[in-house]
Amino acid sequence: ASFIIPVLIFVGLKYESFFSYSAVLFAFLVVPTLEPIFKSSTYNLNEEEKANKLTSHFFDLILFLNIPLIYISLYWLGVKISSCHLSSFETVGYVLSFGTFLGASGINVAHELGHKDHIFSKVSAVLLLIPSLYTHFIIEHNRGHHKNVATPKDPATARKNELLYTFWIRSIVGSYINAWKLEFKRLDKSNLPGWHFSNLMFLFLGIQFLYLFVLWLLFGFKTMIILITIAALSFVFLETINYVEHYGLMRKQLPSGRYERVMPKHSWNSNHYLGRIILYELTRHSDHHYLANKKYQVLDHHNESPQLPFGYPI
Repeated sequence: ASFIIPVLIFVGLKYESFFSYSAVLFAFLVVPTLEPIFKSSTYNLNEEEKANKLTSHFFDLILFLNIPLIYISLYWLGVKISSCHLSSFETVGYVLSFGTFLGASGINVAHELGHKDHIFSKVSAVLLLIPSLYTHFIIEHNRGHHKNVATPKDPATARKNELLYTFWIRSIVGSYINAWKLEFKRLDKSNLPGWHFSNLMFLFLGIQFLYLFVLWLLFGFKTMIILITIAALSFVFLETINYVEHYGLMRKQLPSGRYERVMPKHSWNSNHYLGRIILYELTRHSDHHYLANKKYQVLDHHNESPQLPFGYPI
């Protein structure tokens, strides 16, 4: 089921016209319509089932397969746009569908791979973040968000009664600034200046500018701008999910000044089946924050977690 959106992207690329909207209509019309029909499940795997899933390479393989799917489809789209035969109606459809695709199969999968210790997984995460122009996410999310979640220090934690639209600005800008600060802090611990060449933010900036330069060379300026628009839409989808995941939940500050440990009650949970599978169990977010290195295929439901009344697409 997690490959329905990628398949619909390729269907849209082949048949054009109304089919250019296939992925976005599936994500935000078909899934919200079907999800209430399927019962949400609070079932947790037993120890034997977890052991079997943890030793299976299948669950890693389907993550890595998103890399070629994203780059092949983006190249195909670039060729189509630069050929100048698409109508405005089709172009809008591709922007919306690809924004959804990069959010669900790009940033979301990169989020899972970025938590793994293996260098190949981390490089793969960066590859998935490049088309969304959000490579700094791997720094801020892992070393900032997970440490500061549900506190005023975290730009990706939405305050109670905070508007989604102002949250977008605060989270996007704040997360980017925090990523720079985290790299400066890391280098300072090694007695290196913040502007040292090993600063990952410089590397990521260079990679992203190189990506845009290649787009411009291959497809021209107009196509590059459209693909930048798709990238922006994908990270706006990400930040919308961030808004939902921690909205209004705050950790208590202890007399020492530190905050209580992150617990399942500090993230909203959703057990709605279609959203869980299509988004690689991202919606079981409470357990993810409770045990950040736990693989997506074995995430648990916690009764003490606040439960969303609907799935993420709604």
